[in-house]
Amino acid sequence: MTTKLNHAHPSKMEARHIDEVRNMTPQQRFEKLMAIIEISYLLKTSKKISK
Repeated sequence: MTTKLNHAHPSKMEARHIDEVRNMTPQQRFEKLMAIIEISYLLKTSKKISK
């Protein structure tokens, strides 16, 4: 699986994302979801940087 970090029109980015997800196995989808949940939790519970 390769992920491209490109900038394009939002409709093209959405179509690329949908195509990428359709080509994943259920296991890969689950792993990606768990990674997103883990990052979300880490960001939510991390200490804020004070300036």
